Amino acid sequence: MGNTVAVVGGGYGGAALARLLDADFDVLLVDPKDAFVHTVAALRGLVDEEWSQRIYFGFDGLLRRGRHVRDRAVVVDERGVTTAGGTRLDADYVVLATGSSYPYPAKPETDDSAAARERHAETRSALAAAERVLILGAGPVGLELAGEITERWPERQVVLVDPADDVLAGRYLPELRSALREQLVSRGVEFVLGSALASEPPVPSGVHAPFTVHTLAGTRVQADLWFRCYGVSPLSGMLGGALAAARRPDGHVEVDAYLRVAGLPNVFAIGDVTAVPEPKRSKAAAEHASVVADNIAALAGGRPPARTYRPGGEGVLVPLGSTGGASQVPGPEGPLVLGPADTVRYKGGDLLVARYAELFGSAEPVAG
Repeated sequence: MGNTVAVVGGGYGGAALARLLDADFDVLLVDPKDAFVHTVAALRGLVDEEWSQRIYFGFDGLLRRGRHVRDRAVVVDERGVTTAGGTRLDADYVVLATGSSYPYPAKPETDDSAAARERHAETRSALAAAERVLILGAGPVGLELAGEITERWPERQVVLVDPADDVLAGRYLPELRSALREQLVSRGVEFVLGSALASEPPVPSGVHAPFTVHTLAGTRVQADLWFRCYGVSPLSGMLGGALAAARRPDGHVEVDAYLRVAGLPNVFAIGDVTAVPEPKRSKAAAEHASVVADNIAALAGGRPPARTYRPGGEGVLVPLGSTGGASQVPGPEGPLVLGPADTVRYKGGDLLVARYAELFGSAEPVAG
């Protein structure tokens, strides 16, 4: 086989893999964005103008041998990629790192970093003017957004609505849920749990305008700004040829223990798009990248892939602003719950910005 690797998607997994392969392969990193988006810090960028300048990193510093193809993949098959611009990129190895979509503000709605910053600024102004903010979804994103808003504007009233009976659905320890809920209650956050809204607010998300909604249980909620913090969707609609058979009805892509797609020897998938049964986190995507880099190197050397991936457990880090939060991490005798200080130490302080600045070969993000 030859030496060309098409990596489709420049998010956490795709960027890490492209960097790992860059010295020895001709890497084509296909992504329509003008910069890598450090979505881990996106919610702080929403509330803080200075932070909004720190979450975008240009692809120029990532690769020395390979290149960033700024275009959208519309067909990906076992032989390469066809882009929206009509370019055909043939490859010896193909890696799906397309990730997932998620409602704004957790992920930007545009591929242009300047436009994304402008949208953040508009939303920041709406938050500054709002009195009551409704957040739909009490998972990690909804909780983190509530934490950022209440740290930046302590007087702001925040209401979290979720059909689940408690925050943070999933296989997490009750102590973790209690710690997060109690910290937010101490900041004045109101929880309306156990019933979904009867209908969405009558104004667009992120737009400052007063409205009233009701839950199916009859609870009345008034606010003048709202955000949706649920609805992750894997991006796999571009799969063609033999790859299409690996796409599950929910959009995730089936992979084997070597992270190969549908048993095809030269096609892999990493990150959120995979059907690997684990939380979809940036850390997992980077670990996938390491496994696939080794397996592609083995194939290129005439050897079978030897490195397998073992799914991670139900770990999560949930900062609540720069000083609060709680986490669940693996321990020697089972999962452990960490409090605010440890959460800030692991993630909450700089939200891993320094790590990605180093990956992209720059101490500074792309210019605004």
